[in-house]
Amino acid sequence: MDVRMSANSELLKRKQKVVQDAIWNAAIDLFGEKGFDDTTVDDIASTAGVSQRTFFRYFASKSDLMGQGMLVYGEALRAAIKASPKSAQAFDVLRRAVLEVAAMVASSPRTHDVIAIVVNYPAAREAQLSRMDQIEQSVAQAYSSRMKKGRENELASRLLAGLTFTILDETMRLWSVNGAPSITVVAERVMKRLCSLVAGADA
Repeated sequence: MDVRMSANSELLKRKQKVVQDAIWNAAIDLFGEKGFDDTTVDDIASTAGVSQRTFFRYFASKSDLMGQGMLVYGEALRAAIKASPKSAQAFDVLRRAVLEVAAMVASSPRTHDVIAIVVNYPAAREAQLSRMDQIEQSVAQAYSSRMKKGRENELASRLLAGLTFTILDETMRLWSVNGAPSITVVAERVMKRLCSLVAGADA
């Protein structure tokens, strides 16, 4: 009985994921075609082949839809930080997380579409940033879990989280604007420049 319930639960999760992905892809297509501001929830639901009621089971609004993409981003960072060897130094953990998540984001076929929407529509960017405090705190906690308790380590974890997002944001910007073939190369360049600035090297 437990096996059957587990199988049914997994099937339900897969079905929900299919519906959620259909809504997401329909929204990104419409945001690119009509613009974020002029696209309505009804437009998204109709294009995805679902009812408005179904849309609202997954997202509170079109802004929430954009913001939830950031939660996936944050969870990927947390997982990468936690998967780093316990002996790894703080910046090595940051570097690993940045490279892993940058590669994951770049491999998504919709990444360029999402970046274009965020660049062209301030409301879409604002929707993404509405989740930033939440995921930055979550990433800071992931760093903190690797450290001993104490005020200095709390400060260090927050700084590391802030740096992680700053590096990734700049990496994404350079990668999308310059059409660089390898996001890993771009990320390494950004981190190398940061290290040289911190070390006081000449510009």
